[in-house]
Amino acid sequence: MPACLYVQEEDRLRASPFHLPVLISFPVALASATMLPFPNISEALGRNLTAAETVWFRYSAGMHDFWLYAHNIVFLLLVYTLAPLPVALAELSRPKAIHRYKIQPKIQVPVADVLRCYRNVVKTFVFAVGPLQLLSFPAIKWVGIRTGLPLPSAWEVAAQLGVYFVVEDYFNYWLHRALHCRWAYEHVHRVHHEFTAPVGFAAPYAHWTEVLILGLPAFIGPAIAPGHILTLWLWFVLRHIEAIETHCGYDFPRTPTKYIPFYGGAEYHDYHHYVGGKSHSNFASVFTYCDYIYGTDKGYRYHKAQPVKLREQNDADEQYGEMTNMSGKRD
Repeated sequence: MPACLYVQEEDRLRASPFHLPVLISFPVALASATMLPFPNISEALGRNLTAAETVWFRYSAGMHDFWLYAHNIVFLLLVYTLAPLPVALAELSRPKAIHRYKIQPKIQVPVADVLRCYRNVVKTFVFAVGPLQLLSFPAIKWVGIRTGLPLPSAWEVAAQLGVYFVVEDYFNYWLHRALHCRWAYEHVHRVHHEFTAPVGFAAPYAHWTEVLILGLPAFIGPAIAPGHILTLWLWFVLRHIEAIETHCGYDFPRTPTKYIPFYGGAEYHDYHHYVGGKSHSNFASVFTYCDYIYGTDKGYRYHKAQPVKLREQNDADEQYGEMTNMSGKRD
């Protein structure tokens, strides 16, 4: 008799987000197994496994979904530690080489402040973000985030990530804008604006309440268009890298994100920190369309127009001076 393939029956977990084994003992409880009449997993899929699927199957087959989902907090800590390092090290070792790209060149954030920022963010991740993510596991199962085979195609991943970015950006815009009301700013959002010239490590630096509030929109997209847990991992990693990039304090000319339509970038968000608590501009987290539609980018556009007006005035003065000199010679 051929060996039969045992697969995890996820439908029972998805049927009720309040499944007791999940809520009470999900690190230990295993979903019940169903026997499928296939001699191997390739016949179950109707094709051979790809190299990526083979690696994923070997890694995840014996691991409960809860532990797979718990990878998120590890990825966040790794990305937060490593992603800001290149710019930070370049700023320390060769400041002149990148000084011309610094958005606020007159402000230098002390290393002690950066280390304090790092410690505070790690504490927030461990004691606030981590528990929230673990407690949200039943909801992740309920909306239909899957962990098995087949793996999603590149087009599926790209489409879902596009939805996640647009949806998160829209809801984040309104929550961020609400945090700039007088009471919310003084009691919560003021912490994030301690860095008037932001650095990469300060991207998630905020009051723990704000971290949780602004973290909620990141789950709306996956709830609308649920996909594979690998897509969910990639979504959180990319969103975290994007936040670090927009807070890095440098506007490098050839970053890949400059080719993304309506993308804000470091200069766009840096203006928001530069203005500080009085800011009523540039609330968007990723794209600029919300600020444009609702008129909250007028201050930024005026600010950007000033150097252009000054250059135009200088050019006009120079032309007038040349004409004056020429007329003087003719006279």
